[in-house]
Amino acid sequence: MPERSDEAALPLRRQRKRRGAGEAAAADPAPPMTPQEIEAFFERLSALDPHPTTELEYATPFQLLAAVVLSAQATDKSVNEATRTLFAVAPDARAMVALGEEGIARHIRRIGLYRSKAKHLHELSRRLLETTGGEIPDDRAFLESLPGVGRKTANVVLNTLFGHPVIAVDTHIFRVANRTGLAPGKTVRAVEEALTARVPPRFRRHAHHWLILLGRYTCTARAPRCDVCPVQDLCHWPHKAHHRQEDADVHPQP
Repeated sequence: MPERSDEAALPLRRQRKRRGAGEAAAADPAPPMTPQEIEAFFERLSALDPHPTTELEYATPFQLLAAVVLSAQATDKSVNEATRTLFAVAPDARAMVALGEEGIARHIRRIGLYRSKAKHLHELSRRLLETTGGEIPDDRAFLESLPGVGRKTANVVLNTLFGHPVIAVDTHIFRVANRTGLAPGKTVRAVEEALTARVPPRFRRHAHHWLILLGRYTCTARAPRCDVCPVQDLCHWPHKAHHRQEDADVHPQP
C-alpha cells in the first residue's frame, strides 16, 4: 500500500504556506556548485559534526520506524514528546497492536494528522508481526509496502539503521539543495537524484543528517542565518549578502 500524502491531506491554504520557501527555491534555484565547492562544503560539515544522527528519540529499530512515520508534517520535538509516553506503553510491534488505534491516537493527538498516523502505525505493526515477527528488514520494497511508509521514510530507515548511503529529501534538504546550488531540482525525487550524483561517495552516508541540520538551524526558510553559516562563502544563493547585512544591522559590532 503506497504511503498517503500527508501534504495532500492539508487544507489548500496550509499547503501553500508550507510549500512557499521550498517552491521559491525550486522556481529560482541558485547556479550549481562546482565539484570542488561541493567537496569543500561537506568537508566543513564533516569537521563540525563527524557523526551526525537523527534527532528523533528511539531505542529499537521498530521505534525509529514508528517515529519517522509520525514525523511527517510534524517537528521532531513534537514527535519526541508524543513517543516518550507512547513507547513507554507500546515499545514494540506486539504491544502497539495490543494498544489499538484509539490507544495510539490518545498518545499522539498533538501531532498533525494524528488520526491517519494512528491508523498507519497500528496496521504497520500488525503487518510486521505477521511477516517478520516485528523485526525491521533491510529491504526497501518491503518497507515501502507498509502503511504510511514511502520513499522518504524508507530512506531514513535504510540510512540510519543499516548505513545505506541514501539521502531522504525533506523540506529542509529540498530548500538547502536549491538555495545553495548544491543540487538544484524542481521535485523531491529530482533533488534526491541530483544529490546522489553530486555528493562525493565518502560523504553520502551522513549527507542526509548534515543537510537536514543545516536547514533546520541555519539555512532556515524565512530568516536564514547567513552570518553564522559555516559554508556561506561556498553557497551560490544570490541574496546571502543581503541577509548578512540584515544580521549586521540587527547585531552591530561594539
